[in-house]
Amino acid sequence: MTETADDLSAPLGQDKPRRKRRLRLPFTATQLLAVLLGLFLVTFAGFALFNKDPLGGEPMTRIAIKPADKAADDKPAAAQDSKHETKEAPKQASPGEQKTVTMIDGSTGARHDVVIGGGDGADKGEAAASAPPPVMAGINPKLLEKSRYGMIPVVADGLKPFNVYAADADRAKAAKMPVVAIVIGGLGVGAAKTTDAIMKLPGAVTLAFTPYGADPGKLAERARAQRHEIFLQIPMEPYDFPDNDPGPQTLLTSLSADQNMDRLYWHLSRMQGYAGIANFMGARFIATEPAMQPIVREAAKRGLGFFDDGSSPRSIAAQTAASQAMPFGRGDIAIDVVPTATEIDRALNKLESTARERGIAVGTASALPVSIDRIAAWTKTLADRGILLVPLTTAMLKSKSS
Repeated sequence: MTETADDLSAPLGQDKPRRKRRLRLPFTATQLLAVLLGLFLVTFAGFALFNKDPLGGEPMTRIAIKPADKAADDKPAAAQDSKHETKEAPKQASPGEQKTVTMIDGSTGARHDVVIGGGDGADKGEAAASAPPPVMAGINPKLLEKSRYGMIPVVADGLKPFNVYAADADRAKAAKMPVVAIVIGGLGVGAAKTTDAIMKLPGAVTLAFTPYGADPGKLAERARAQRHEIFLQIPMEPYDFPDNDPGPQTLLTSLSADQNMDRLYWHLSRMQGYAGIANFMGARFIATEPAMQPIVREAAKRGLGFFDDGSSPRSIAAQTAASQAMPFGRGDIAIDVVPTATEIDRALNKLESTARERGIAVGTASALPVSIDRIAAWTKTLADRGILLVPLTTAMLKSKSS
């Protein structure tokens, strides 16, 4: 084989064909898969951490809802009843139709959470008005007048609720002896404590009901059956309203006379058979003459008495009631401000001393078990000590005549 000069001068090993250079990636396929998997996990974790869906991650299902079968709705009622022998229970009120309020006893400061129906204080009772309370047993129908919320008291044939619904008492004897009246307030919102007050205390003890609770009228009816006279407590504006809110339909100094009158009618319709009304809280309202005057005037026109629980030193209730020739009473001593047996006994002894000095003394208390027990024990020996326990109405009449 003849070699040419070019072959001799060519560098060794340069006669091999050149390979094409391959494009190399900076990572392998396995590394790429790992990176993608890592990105997916980071994205999922971020979604789980920052998504605000409270049900995130929960199992879900989708259900197709079919329209109701009109043919089934058009079946006669008799056919429906034959398939269903039992009726469905009535639906409970929805949360929007109820409100939980914290009620605060004006004398003791005790708090009670109460669920009531008929909306909040601003709705002016439209929901409650759709189902007015039934008329209680033993009520004179002539002394009732229909309002937009239900039946409310009225004077008729010369008869006044104050006189008709006052509890029986020996008023001739009361005129000659020192007398004590005791008013238990805040009733109607707890069936157990209300029943204790009704059954354990003597009939001469007056019971004051708030307009709230599931059925205050039924409890008031039971109280009257046990010969207790009853008063209706009207929620009124305290100085620290709305931090302390007596409840829906509270009478407020910021409302007009017509607005407060409408709220008063709502309260008056919650039950019947009461001899008068009383303030529930209301330190600001009961001290404001432009607000109080129309309320007292209306209550007097309807033949009711007024009881001031004595919790507000600025109260003008006495003067306002006097201007309407209205039966009036005021609490002298809050018996269970300190709810212990020792302090309650001390307050009762003070009440007894006040009755001896002035001839009349009125004590107020709440339906705490210790209060009921101590008052019940104290009243059993009261007559032996020359003091007569009388209903509030009797004390109010004696105060007016003296």
